[in-house]
Amino acid sequence: MNVPLIFSLFTATCIAIPLVGLSSLLPTPGLTVLAHETEISGNIGGTMHIEPNDNPRAGTPALTWFALRTRNGQNVPLSACRCELAVYTQPRRAGQSPIQRPTLRAVSQEGYEGIPGATINFPRAGSYELILRGQPVRNGAFPPFELRFSVLVAR
Repeated sequence: MNVPLIFSLFTATCIAIPLVGLSSLLPTPGLTVLAHETEISGNIGGTMHIEPNDNPRAGTPALTWFALRTRNGQNVPLSACRCELAVYTQPRRAGQSPIQRPTLRAVSQEGYEGIPGATINFPRAGSYELILRGQPVRNGAFPPFELRFSVLVAR
């Protein structure tokens, strides 16, 4: 069966996300592969993307967004989630406060509508960790989650 798929590697596991327009699992010359970071927490999977092209630069505001889905494939828009985002420098010491707590807003990107997004201005080149925590607006819609994403920022 020829199903359009793209693979995202995370913590030595590979998950497939269906996308329209990709017709083969085999590499094709000239095909651009999307490389978003995906993490899973309990019943929620989240894919993070940073504009432009997952290549943030120090001192330059970058739109960062999160496509969230439940295990049964339902999208989780910001309107259904009390989400909070925290940005930490790495390595992080115990008890260290986040350097930023960007305000999340509903954004529409790559076919996703109303997903959590924020503009982040990473102050310096180096390693950062983004932690997205969420609880359902409607009690019982999904369990609370915490997703951790590593980000490497260029000069």
